[in-house]
Amino acid sequence: MKKTILFSAMFLGSLVFAQTKPVVGGDRDAHGCIGSAGYTYSQVKKDCVRVFEQKIKLTEVKPEGSSTSMTAVIFSKDMKKAEVFLPEDNTGSMILTRMGKGKAWKKDNYTLVPYKKNGYQLKKDNVVIYK
Repeated sequence: MKKTILFSAMFLGSLVFAQTKPVVGGDRDAHGCIGSAGYTYSQVKKDCVRVFEQKIKLTEVKPEGSSTSMTAVIFSKDMKKAEVFLPEDNTGSMILTRMGKGKAWKKDNYTLVPYKKNGYQLKKDNVVIYK
């Protein structure tokens, strides 16, 4: 009888523990990207990406406080669109568009331009905020 009570208590305890244990990958967004694993949705790639793994990274020019933030840029295959992941933008990313054969991508008051040999600058209201 004591064994039956002991096994029953252990079984019920394991059920309670199993229900409170977080599910790995249980934080998927509307696109299926797992935020806790560092993934966010890229509109240009139409897939989940890790911003910190992207080839083109820009560093904040005048950081506020003691930390410096960074942003990443992903270009469409035809180079007509540039997706920028701004840390202060809670919507995920912003798409800038290149008009014609110009060398700048724009949206509202943001402009992305080539900088030096292989770099880029992101400007807001014509002031460099990331490079």
